[in-house]
Amino acid sequence: MQFTDRRKFRRRPSLTPMIDVVFLLLVFFMLASRFGINQVLPMPLASPGGDFSGAPKLVDVLPEHLRLNGIGRSPEALVPALNDLVETPNETIVLRSSEGATVQRIIAVSERLRTAGFTSIVLVE
Repeated sequence: MQFTDRRKFRRRPSLTPMIDVVFLLLVFFMLASRFGINQVLPMPLASPGGDFSGAPKLVDVLPEHLRLNGIGRSPEALVPALNDLVETPNETIVLRSSEGATVQRIIAVSERLRTAGFTSIVLVE
């Protein structure tokens, strides 16, 4: 008399360990990869009580246009107008963003000023 069943049951393989490994690899590659190029802007924020000499050089960055000391300017006319105000390219130029101006617009204006030879650009809030 036999009491054991001779049929062998096939056990289905578990997919849980494989899914765990895939998720761990996904997390690893997401944390180890770089999604964009980081760029550092050499633009200090103004400290309170700083000394500024000479004619005022305040550039307001607006969403649609620029203003130099309150007078509207196009991006192309900004550099010649600033050249009339400064004696040396080392004089401080103050950038101030207004509501609605994007960071990309501020970066574009500062890059335009740097390529024109202005070395001291300060960003204020």
